Amino acid sequence: MAALLFACFLGGLGIHKFYLGKAGQGIFYILFCWTFIPSVIVFIEFILYLCSSDEDFVLKYG
Repeated sequence: MAALLFACFLGGLGIHKFYLGKAGQGIFYILFCWTFIPSVIVFIEFILYLCSSDEDFVLKYG
C-alpha cells in the first residue's frame, strides 16, 4: 500500500523505487524527472501495482 501511495504522489521523483529497494532505478527517475518520462512510466507502474494481488506484489517486489 505504501509503494502504491508513493507511486501516486511522488512517483515522478522515483521515491517508490527507493522504498522498494531499487536505488538505481530511483536515481534514474530523479535524473530524468524534468523530461516527464518517469511520470509516464510511473502511471503504468501505478496501474500494475493497483491491479496486482498482495501475494503477487510480495513475490515480485518484496
